[in-house]
Amino acid sequence: MKYKIIIVVGARPNFMKAAPIYQEFKKYPEIETLLIHTGQHYDKNLSKVFFDDLKLPRPTFHLGVGSASHSIQTARIMTEFEKILMKEEPNLIMVVGDVNSTLACALSAAKYRCLRKVYQPLIAHIEAGLRSFDWRMPEEINRKLTDALSDLLFTTEPQANDNLLKEGVEPNRIFYVGNVMIDSLLRFRAQAKNSKILKKLKLKKNSYALLTMHRPGNVDDKADLKNIIQALGKIANSIKIVFPVHPRTQKMLKRFRIKVNFLKLISPLGYLEFLKLMIEAKFVLTDSGGIQEETTVLGIPCLTLRENTERPITVSVGTNIIVGKDPQRIISESKKILNGKGKKGSIPEFWDGRTAERICKIVYDYLRTHH
Repeated sequence: MKYKIIIVVGARPNFMKAAPIYQEFKKYPEIETLLIHTGQHYDKNLSKVFFDDLKLPRPTFHLGVGSASHSIQTARIMTEFEKILMKEEPNLIMVVGDVNSTLACALSAAKYRCLRKVYQPLIAHIEAGLRSFDWRMPEEINRKLTDALSDLLFTTEPQANDNLLKEGVEPNRIFYVGNVMIDSLLRFRAQAKNSKILKKLKLKKNSYALLTMHRPGNVDDKADLKNIIQALGKIANSIKIVFPVHPRTQKMLKRFRIKVNFLKLISPLGYLEFLKLMIEAKFVLTDSGGIQEETTVLGIPCLTLRENTERPITVSVGTNIIVGKDPQRIISESKKILNGKGKKGSIPEFWDGRTAERICKIVYDYLRTHH
């Protein structure tokens, strides 16, 4: 029997997670895999370059929803994705991570199968069960609701399993498989090392810290953004800080007229160039979830500019330290790293480059049993 699977991507963090799964499904002749790009991230530096770096094919469908408020963007994705469901009638929809596209497509599929009694597509969520317990984060809403709608929930760490069980998810729907984004990191690490980005930026190994910052909680409030930037100014007296600026952050820095001339500002980078910068950095400052995981595997100290993390294993096992928005904490933890006292960590279980292999086998076996 032939099975049709749709893998949904929409924003930069999705691409690294979807690529290994898409490649792994090629080993299954009974499975036809369609790649749907919602267009949530549409900028070349946030989308196309990642497809090229990760060797992802041109999407089967590109919904082109573009930027909008959370509600409007989610509604647009649902409307367009329902048309795909009607046309293709897949056996399974696979969503990854916690962006608006993830929830929108899961919700659209769940609503659609309520109307079609015969056609019952399964929903699988990659990176299920992660919780920050912070309802001010749109991603937390997306995570919890997507998990509630999903039939198969693939987790990256044991605490995610515990979260799902506490929420009443049946144990036979939860699969602890590891971190599929690490599959991409391990696959492309050697290739990334050949990148010329350091030469282009006139940098040397361990001579800089790498910064990423884009979350509304950090960049949309003038006082918070100013406090963080002032702390970075103190750190920049001791080490160069390289900052690939997200379009959202760039807009808010201009709006608030905050000077950042002491930072080395660069445009957003592709996957391989950014990975090279991360590999060679002295340490990383970030408010991104995925970067907390990548630095843990790379053994690079990471300071997370948030009050919480949905990826606690990066703190308990890995190299991550939560510093929040407190300027003194940001500065003091940075100084520890610069003085050779940075946090040492280890690699969590199943973060071994074979997560996609485990996911695809479970999905294939499940489809054969339930269809």
